[in-house]
Amino acid sequence: MANARQISAPTTARPARFTVGRDRGGRWIVQDREGLVGGLFINEAAALHFAAEECNHNADDICRVSAGVVLDFAPLGRGAGNIH
Repeated sequence: MANARQISAPTTARPARFTVGRDRGGRWIVQDREGLVGGLFINEAAALHFAAEECNHNADDICRVSAGVVLDFAPLGRGAGNIH
């Protein structure tokens, strides 16, 4: 399992492809920085597993948000009518 880096301070490095954290309801979220792929997960391990598989286990492409940071998952906000 790839280890995720923690968001703390802005860096000059390339941003991670995936952000992993919790929403207001306590569900685990994976968000792609381009809004192409992601989802809601039952636990952190499942969310990290999904992100790791999507980026070929490159830990630099996964960022785990700090405790207390709330993510907002809004896949339909992009106007994509073909989400199944």
